[in-house]
Amino acid sequence: MYTKHTIIYQDARKLSTLSDNSIDLVVTSPPYPMIKMWDELFIQIDPDIGKFFQRGDYYNAFEAMHRVLDDTWRELFRVLKNGAIACINIGDATRTIGKRFQLFANHSRVQSKFFEIGFDVLPLILWRKQTNAPNKFMGSGMLPAGAYVTLEHEYILIFRKGTKRVFATPEEKHNRMLSSFFWEERNIWFSDIWDFKGIRQQLNDKALRNRSAAFPFLLPFRLVNMYSVFGDTVLDPFLGTGTTTLAAIAAGRDSIGYEIDHSFSTSIKDRIVKEKNELNKYNLERIRNHIDFIQARTKEKGNLNYTNNYFGLPVMTKQETELKLPFVKSIEEKGRNLFKASYFSDKYIKSINPFELSCEKLQIETEIQ
Repeated sequence: MYTKHTIIYQDARKLSTLSDNSIDLVVTSPPYPMIKMWDELFIQIDPDIGKFFQRGDYYNAFEAMHRVLDDTWRELFRVLKNGAIACINIGDATRTIGKRFQLFANHSRVQSKFFEIGFDVLPLILWRKQTNAPNKFMGSGMLPAGAYVTLEHEYILIFRKGTKRVFATPEEKHNRMLSSFFWEERNIWFSDIWDFKGIRQQLNDKALRNRSAAFPFLLPFRLVNMYSVFGDTVLDPFLGTGTTTLAAIAAGRDSIGYEIDHSFSTSIKDRIVKEKNELNKYNLERIRNHIDFIQARTKEKGNLNYTNNYFGLPVMTKQETELKLPFVKSIEEKGRNLFKASYFSDKYIKSINPFELSCEKLQIETEIQ
């Protein structure tokens, strides 16, 4: 088994290399309008935005920034297949205008545009970004009434193009079973509130770090597993440091990433080539969490009724009996901005006791072969 991953350094407002109805899933996080770190990028694309700021016309600056993003949203509708899902991670912005502090609701502006374009709007996820900051209030401290609620969450907006995806052939149905997730994962992943920390970018280039606001790996990793199957193609039109590509590799999906800033290319390449063991840790953690779940559930309510054919572990439902997890064996650069990920064979993974499966064992097997 192998997957292919392509990086394209172009403006995502025109996905010219992609055919109509060719993409199975979109997972992305665009630049957030009205967040200062993104002002320069938006102004470079549309100089009128800078003029709006100079005049103090923040309403039109906000709208003009979103019109830049709207071009990409229309392109997503074109390239997505019928039944495909788009997941957009975006946060609202707060900004002081003159002496007036206010919120700019990016999530509702994006949601409205997707609805206008023709997407079905599905229930969203609130991602609560944990913070260690001791002072959570904004404004006047302990004195009423000039304090403001602190934003500690972002949104994962979820949309579908057209009718619900159909898995019609026996091969499609079987692949869907292979791509299933554990019962206890479903109960966590499909909650409308996710609670885990954001990430500080480990980039040597300070200028790049200042322009990067990447989501943590766990966010796209969950979404890719939730809304696609093995062999699907995942698109990120605002790739940044390449986190969605890494999530697709770990999940056994193909991927395409667009990034307007070519200066990210070295960082993206380094991450893709060097983080193989880090990617395998996430699927190993899924197995360990499932083993913990089995032990607790068995102690409380007795044995589970089904067995997974791949790992030989008890599972809650029949839908989990064919579930498999891909483990990355190698990642190679096959051409300019083109990468190939190869995976350990089903026979080899099945030969290992799931209680003993580890990054160290996988690394030893790689070196032997």
